[in-house]
Amino acid sequence: MNKPSISTIIIIICILIIGLYAMGEVNYFSSKIAVERNIESPTIVIPNIGVNEKINNVSLNQGVLSDPGENIPTKAPVVLYGHRTLQGSPFLRLNELTNGDSLLLEWPGIGELNYTVTNTTIVPADYSNAFEGANSLYLITCDPIGSTANRLIITGELENQSQINNEIIKDNPQESFAWIISGIFLIVGLAFSYFYPKENRMYILAAVVIVSAILFYCCINPIPSELIYDKIIFLNGGL
Repeated sequence: MNKPSISTIIIIICILIIGLYAMGEVNYFSSKIAVERNIESPTIVIPNIGVNEKINNVSLNQGVLSDPGENIPTKAPVVLYGHRTLQGSPFLRLNELTNGDSLLLEWPGIGELNYTVTNTTIVPADYSNAFEGANSLYLITCDPIGSTANRLIITGELENQSQINNEIIKDNPQESFAWIISGIFLIVGLAFSYFYPKENRMYILAAVVIVSAILFYCCINPIPSELIYDKIIFLNGGL
């Protein structure tokens, strides 16, 4: 077998870097299944930007975080945080919301709560704000994409409250995402290695197969995704 060329070594490094990002996402979605299956967890649905996420009160690394964990709709303002990029990127498109858009909370013990967006604000990351209004909902993420310099805050006000929709509570559209990401990495990697020059093809193929095997293993035995992202966050430049 020929020694790998410089270009082949560079491509293998790129495959490994992409594999690390994929591994972070795979572990994120695999670890999050327990949260998603908990029908006692509230759910946020934002149709305009494709959000359908369970809310947890443990960690931002498990998806959309409720802070503080005890805030209850109609009794206190609801403040929700989500990553803009990586770890599922639940609030990636939050900037697309405009006044009048609908925000839906399915909250066990409370019901279905429909909010309407009333304000969009961008503030410095160290900005201190006292959230007020028992009928208010605040969605917070980093801004701009790839930076932690500012915070994007979407404010919604409660329009109406009705009986909870159990189908939404039971829904888990992300349960298979870890397997899908792993499968896409393997298929694209195999296709790329097939068309790569024959004299160095085996090096590319080996890198793809090894990384893919690790990804599929993580689908079954996930580790905390932050263990990976803490090591590679400098490549992304932020959250």
